[in-house]
This record gives sequence, C-alpha cells and structure tokens, in this order.
Amino acid sequence: MRPSPGLRSLARDKPPPPAPVDPVAVLRGYTGGVREQLAPGEQCEMCAVPIGPEHPHIADVPDHRLLCTCRPCYLLFNAEAASRGHYRAVPEEYRFNKDFAMSAAQWEALGIPVNLAFLFHQTDQARHVAFYPSPGGATESLLDLASWDEVVAADPLLGKLIPDVEAVLLRRLEDAFECYLVPIDSCYELVGIVRQYWEGFAGGEEVWGRIDEFFAGVKERCRG
Repeated sequence: MRPSPGLRSLARDKPPPPAPVDPVAVLRGYTGGVREQLAPGEQCEMCAVPIGPEHPHIADVPDHRLLCTCRPCYLLFNAEAASRGHYRAVPEEYRFNKDFAMSAAQWEALGIPVNLAFLFHQTDQARHVAFYPSPGGATESLLDLASWDEVVAADPLLGKLIPDVEAVLLRRLEDAFECYLVPIDSCYELVGIVRQYWEGFAGGEEVWGRIDEFFAGVKERCRG
C-alpha cells in the first residue's frame, strides 16, 4: 500500500538530525568566548578563562595534543562519556612500580639510545608506542615493540593504565630499571627539560642534574 500524500509530506518535511555538539564551543559560549592577550598556558584552552602556571591538562586524543585547562573544565572531562573519548582528562596520580621486571635484551629490542623512555597505549593505533626524550623533542621508537608487549602481559599494573593519558616512565640505572606510572604530561615535562638543557653529544652536567631533580620530584609525588 502506498503512503498517502499527507504521510509523504510529513516524511519530506522531517527536520534533519541535529549536528554533533562541540563541547569546547559550548564552554566558550558560557564564558563569552573572549580570549584575552595572555601568554601560552595562562588561559584555559577549553573555555578561555585565565588560569595560573600550575594547571591540569586534557588530552585531545585524535589530534595527539595536550590542552591547558581550568579545574572546572578538567573535572567536566574526567568522564570519558563527556566527549565520547575525544577529550580525556590527564590523571594526576603518580605510582612507583616496585615489582617491575624487564631484561636487558627486552630493553635493547626497543631501540632506545638513551636510558630514558616512556610508553603508553595509543588509541588510534590500537597499540603501545615508545618515545624517548632527545634534544629535538619526543622521538618515537619505530622498532617492533613485541618485547614490550611481553613485559606488559607479565605485569598486571601496566595493563590497567588509561590509554593516551597514562604512561610508563622508565629510567635505566646500570642493570636495573626504575618504573613509574605517571600522567602523560609528566613525560612531556621531562622531554622539555632535555630539549632545553642538552648540550653536545652526552648532554652535559646541567641536563643530567635537572633530570635527577625531575625524578626526585616524581618519587616524592609517588609517596604523596
């Protein structure tokens, strides 16, 4: 049976589905969307309100970048459902993994040329990725990470990290490793230290002193 002209008219006049809501645009609407002439990191990149130098971060997962935010915006995106996984609040918890175990052969297989590395699960690649700080910034290891997958499979703590926003931070000390479970922004803080202070081939005394200070701060936060 054919639909009546009235039913065809209703179907034709049916409004299109609403466009997806951009949560960032909504937040800026509440604050008037006015951006002040502030230095980078001094205003929330979600709603544009002024923020201090110490502030939380949100990961823009598809674009692989961190956003500086105010506390209210950070709390809004603490739940993944708030943006269907597009934005994720970077956790603030630091933990020391005292039972971490990794062999020298597994480390060498990662192809990390320095004694520092951080690894995390990247959603869009559906796999773990490994980076190390270098004078040029965060450098990705392009080798097969099968050895790291073995380490994760044997360590229950490593498999529970939140993708994209929590990382394993490793420091090799002779034949042992220090392993910390940290927010991803902490890893990029370390990258910034190396990029700013590295000199010559071996880095120089100042950069390694600052790296020691950084890890001392990480240890302190683990005890907090």
